[in-house]
Amino acid sequence: MAPEPGAIAVKICGLTDPEAVAAVAAAGADFAGFVFYPASPRAVSGARAAALSRGLPASIRRVGLFVAPTEAQVAAVLAELPLDVLQLYGIAQPAGWRARFGRAVWTAHGIGATADLPADAAGADALVIEARAPAGATRPGGNAAVFDWALLRGWRAPAPWLLAGGLTPDNVAAAIVATGARAVDVSSGVEREIGRKDPDLVYAFLIRARAAAALIVRQEPAPDV
Repeated sequence: MAPEPGAIAVKICGLTDPEAVAAVAAAGADFAGFVFYPASPRAVSGARAAALSRGLPASIRRVGLFVAPTEAQVAAVLAELPLDVLQLYGIAQPAGWRARFGRAVWTAHGIGATADLPADAAGADALVIEARAPAGATRPGGNAAVFDWALLRGWRAPAPWLLAGGLTPDNVAAAIVATGARAVDVSSGVEREIGRKDPDLVYAFLIRARAAAALIVRQEPAPDV
């Protein structure tokens, strides 16, 4: 489901507890993300994500984040929780994963220079554009790092995309205006402590992101599943 034309789609990622799920549901986010990467402080099991997911209305799409997974690992999670979207790091041939699992596939791309911007979606349904992981990072994304949004000027996105990386309620409106993003993805920027979301920050992020829609010049589609 895509947001209304002209609206901003919002994904809140890294949900770990019922309070966070309740805030996401009440705020009316478009996507709720669960992390299935053990190195992340926001990692949950398939069973835990399934239990949390029961607190979400059907209108909020469930996204599972995986890093270089095997098909067996994804299948095990899907047996517990019927995800709507697979957000994948470190995989080749996104279309093959979509064909195998019958789910939309988003691929993540770390940006440090214009050369890092993807010119081809390679079969992915959407792209997550974030900062390149810093040296020594233990995970490829979710490092609360902001990249230079000016790098996106003139980029012709080959697919719908989400802006991520260091977004907060304080900077999300500026990020949307600077990049023309139609969808944004946040995790640590709405936390009170590592791995635990702050409901007030979740609400503020949603309100400020959607209020920025009227200021966008570029009109690109948000991801649809």
